[in-house]
Amino acid sequence: MKARTAVAALVFSAAGLIGLARNEGYRGEAYIPTEGDRPTIGFGSTRNVRMGDTTDPVSALARLGHEVNQEYEAALKRCVHVPLYQHEYDVFVDHAYNVGVAAFCGSTIVKRLNRRDYTGACDALLMWRFYTVRPGDKRDCSLPENKSLCGGLWTRRQEARQLCLEGYP
Repeated sequence: MKARTAVAALVFSAAGLIGLARNEGYRGEAYIPTEGDRPTIGFGSTRNVRMGDTTDPVSALARLGHEVNQEYEAALKRCVHVPLYQHEYDVFVDHAYNVGVAAFCGSTIVKRLNRRDYTGACDALLMWRFYTVRPGDKRDCSLPENKSLCGGLWTRRQEARQLCLEGYP
């Protein structure tokens, strides 16, 4: 495998963008994912979304790419100070998009990365296995009894860890 690259020189890959879109799923009309959440549209976009808004897949993918570049890649470049492989970068940008910038930058993942514990950072993705049904009601998505509620989140975390450790197939 070739050498890791300075984070400042990396950009979210096309494979990363398509993977993120697949992970998030598409909705053409604004909706509220979970009680207390903000309106969401397209591939998980929340910025300036109002109930009643609509989009199409092409516009939603363009919006996703713009948001990822402007907010999530920028945040990763501020809080991760070590070089990464492209596949690691893609995984961590995807994760930051899913959990939010503040949560990502304050996470065990980033702490381990900045200590150059790359395997530990990939393993830490599995710590993000909880789903908040409503305020005060969190479920562990790794448990079989929660598979129908949030098993997809657990599958996403396992796939992210595998990609993080091994790279693209």
